[in-house]
Amino acid sequence: MAVAEFKPSNSITHLRSSSQLSILSKRLSLTKPCSFRTLSRTQKARISCSVAPNEVQAPAVQTQEPKSKPECYGVFCLTYDLKAEAETRSWKKLINIAVSGAAGMIANHLLFKLASGEVFGPDQPIALKLLGSERSFQALEGVAMELEDSLFPLLREVSIGIDSYEVFQEADWALLIGAKPRGPGMERAGLLDINGQIFAEQGKALNAVASRNVKVIVVGNPCNTNALICLKNAPNIPAKNFHALTRLDENRAKCQLALKAGVFYDKVSNMTIWGNHSTTQVPDFLNARIDSLPVKEVIKDHKWLENEFTEKVQKRGGVLIQKWGRSSAASTAVSIVDAMRALITPTPEGDWFSSGVYTNGNPYGIAEDIVFSMPCRSKGDGDYELVKDVIFDDYLRQRMAKTEAELLAEKRCVAHLTGEGVAVCDLPSGDTMLPGEM
Repeated sequence: MAVAEFKPSNSITHLRSSSQLSILSKRLSLTKPCSFRTLSRTQKARISCSVAPNEVQAPAVQTQEPKSKPECYGVFCLTYDLKAEAETRSWKKLINIAVSGAAGMIANHLLFKLASGEVFGPDQPIALKLLGSERSFQALEGVAMELEDSLFPLLREVSIGIDSYEVFQEADWALLIGAKPRGPGMERAGLLDINGQIFAEQGKALNAVASRNVKVIVVGNPCNTNALICLKNAPNIPAKNFHALTRLDENRAKCQLALKAGVFYDKVSNMTIWGNHSTTQVPDFLNARIDSLPVKEVIKDHKWLENEFTEKVQKRGGVLIQKWGRSSAASTAVSIVDAMRALITPTPEGDWFSSGVYTNGNPYGIAEDIVFSMPCRSKGDGDYELVKDVIFDDYLRQRMAKTEAELLAEKRCVAHLTGEGVAVCDLPSGDTMLPGEM
């Protein structure tokens, strides 16, 4: 019988999917006793780097000696070889997925999709590394308990903690959802500074301990500029690996076009969201297609496209909050799944998807050194290339210039967080984005 010894320890707690416990206890002739420990949550967790010290920037925190990976999961402490299990010999190598804001509503929808195999498939085991805050730690324990009780066979490990250097260790994917929501009367500039500091620290943590090829999707708002801050603080991770989530905007745009044309949404393709995840974003109906035909040939009401359609997509999140009293957590989780699958599945021939990515070297004449949503294609290897065969008209160019100007202004506001000098914030006051708007 497996034995567990409980002692005080550090801030990260490891849980094991309970579906595996009875199976494993029958197969194992020996299990090691080990400790299941909890520290005062104000104590700094130690840092363990996954690369040589000379390959990373030293994080700006006091560190202790690296420690070995804990072996305790759930109630029992089990040691076993995953490859030796008969049912799992054909499974792929474990994928480590780190999720910040893991006690929030978006994560509550997302985590169960990940654990069920909806993203990576039925033969891909995963480990979930869940980052919360001191205030949300008890809720995070509840999330981990629910994951354990759901008996997901693909979910091999769950760990929770409040220190990004601890939670992000060896992460292959980092889904950065956690961010401070906009409070009453808070200007966008204030939100940028507060959340920018969070994402600067998380960028440093990823740089220090994550996989060198980690794929990062930034969801917490303002997500484009937060992604820029994050990548600037992670110089040893390719800038191309960072994405700001604009897939939700793409999905919303496809929905509106399908409704107007009287077709099912799968008939809408080549939908680009240009620019910022804000009310300046540009849903591109010029290059989009419905049933392989240009949108403007199917929807003859061009005034509707330029005005009502564009505004509906730009303000959809705010309208949803007004109707329901909360932000769009479920559809955001779905769009994160879509964004991940777009990178690990070959893009259908002739189609593309939208993602907020680093602009250096872009073929569209967009200012460099910002994160801007653009059309992308993938071969299914986690990487992407920008689409070159797109067309522009004056209307599209004018709208793109506006969202580009907003992103450049946001960049100036966070210059002190990207290592580029003192912040000069010239964003207009009176921004109407609602608290928690997505």
